[in-house]
Amino acid sequence: MNWMQAMYRGETHIDFISRRKTYFIVSGVLLAVIFLSLFTRGFEGSVDFTGGVIIDAPNTAGATVTEVRDALAEIGLPTARVQFTDAGAGVQNVLIQTEALDNDGQDALIATVAAITGVSTAETNLSAVGPTFGAEITARAIRALVIFLIVVALFISWRFEWKMAAAGLAALFHDLAVTAGIYSLFGIQVTPATVIAILTILGYSLYDTVVVFDKLKENIDEIGTRHSFAEIANLSMNQVLMRSLNTSLTSLLPVGSLLIVGSILLGAATLQEFALALFIGVAAGTYSSIFIATPLLTVWKEREEEWSRAARRRSGGESQTATEVTVEAAKERVATAAPARAPKHRKKHR
Repeated sequence: MNWMQAMYRGETHIDFISRRKTYFIVSGVLLAVIFLSLFTRGFEGSVDFTGGVIIDAPNTAGATVTEVRDALAEIGLPTARVQFTDAGAGVQNVLIQTEALDNDGQDALIATVAAITGVSTAETNLSAVGPTFGAEITARAIRALVIFLIVVALFISWRFEWKMAAAGLAALFHDLAVTAGIYSLFGIQVTPATVIAILTILGYSLYDTVVVFDKLKENIDEIGTRHSFAEIANLSMNQVLMRSLNTSLTSLLPVGSLLIVGSILLGAATLQEFALALFIGVAAGTYSSIFIATPLLTVWKEREEEWSRAARRRSGGESQTATEVTVEAAKERVATAAPARAPKHRKKHR
């Protein structure tokens, strides 16, 4: 358990930066697969985006998916989407989504669903949705995303520097692409709840990155160019590693509870739509803050003249681990500190 104690104290010496090419290759291959899927398969949008009809009814007759599909095929709806959800008390609901239908088509659908589930037509619930609702949500989401990116870029540039803002946005783009790609690769339906979850991911993705950058700036101000940028980056990442992992775990546990307990066990479809995107995004944000943002920033910073000179100067000797940099910096602070004054003794008067 010594390594756990060292991690909690920020005394690990994992060399993240030297393996940055491996991280970039893995992320590059993953993004290539994702973009190929996005351009070839696209997304499977819910009825809110495509427009159509949704009908649900209690499955009191215990009909199977095959029986429901066969009944829908008889009225010309073989491609309808069929789902079973838990309605509680041991009863399942049949949820069917089809393309837009006219009045006669809707009447035929209601009668078919009522017959196959063993309920009256009054117990079915049908709603028709136009594609304008989804288009409006998408437009607002894109507008919110653009405003968010501009504000974040300006803030990080002001608080740190523009290269840190660019690295943070690159990691954010990576997280959004991974989340969208998984939905495309596995054919998971995109709903308005998914869009809301993706917007929520933005804050989680940037939080860990800003924590690392803040510690990195603090160490740069303290250590300066006496060490290479890669050494200071390794030191900073090791110091906040446990904090980043704890933050991510405390976020993933409740989101995982929503995903497993709320959606799978209780059958709440809306929770599943929201929690799945959130879970993927938070996990991707943890990865990108460690393996994308800071290594990418290191590549850019090492091209600057002062850090290039520091790297050449350090290359004359053996590069130091994060722990050795911490110890050396502490020794330098002690050596340069002002000598403490001897305490004055007051004379006692009798």
